[in-house]
Amino acid sequence: MSTAAFSWESSGLTDKGNMRDHNEDAFLELPTRGVWVVADGMGGHQSGDLASKMVIDLVARIGASEKRSQVVDYVEDALITANRRLYRKSLEGERPTVIGSTVAALVVVGDYAVSAWAGDSRVYRLRAGVLEQVSRDHSEVEELIEQGVLTRATAEEHPAANVITRAVGGAEDLYLEMELVRLKNLDRFLLCSDGLYKELKEQEIAVHLAEGDSAQACAQLLNTALSRRCTDNVTALVVDFMAVAA
Repeated sequence: MSTAAFSWESSGLTDKGNMRDHNEDAFLELPTRGVWVVADGMGGHQSGDLASKMVIDLVARIGASEKRSQVVDYVEDALITANRRLYRKSLEGERPTVIGSTVAALVVVGDYAVSAWAGDSRVYRLRAGVLEQVSRDHSEVEELIEQGVLTRATAEEHPAANVITRAVGGAEDLYLEMELVRLKNLDRFLLCSDGLYKELKEQEIAVHLAEGDSAQACAQLLNTALSRRCTDNVTALVVDFMAVAA
């Protein structure tokens, strides 16, 4: 599908990993609307499944009549609705518990891509062989890194390595972080859950992300993660952008 300036293609894969008996990750491809989403549920088996599925289902309801300029607003509203429903559900019962999901989304608006996220699912961009992390993790270790208390080399071993500070359903109000990126020919984006980048170093992600078409790159990333311990669910969604000749 395309806007006036770009066409795109995408491919996504998800797996429960090597240690889990179920998959709480989910992803969405809506190429006709220029929307892609990865969600990583949390809160236990049934709760995690519910959370990630709700995020995906609500975003997927976007109508064909929705104006492209309004798609970002629709996605944001869908995620806010998911947040409200999950937060209310987490308060049910005698012992309230967190039922939520991280989210990483990519939305095309003209010659730009809007990245939106909450939690530690990530958005990367590969441009001319250079990998850049577009999103910034909402996590305790990321805050410690920014404060200079930790280095990225030591962050993975920190006791709070898996503690996130923002998620859909994690609090009464949801604050999405967004980044606007001007698209260039042959830009390739990766949306992924933490199960992927915790198995692959950034240099490895760059190498595998550069391989073949979106389907081949996606398969290579997932298969490499699965060839290791892969203790978490793992999801990769690759989106390619090609400039359309005038």
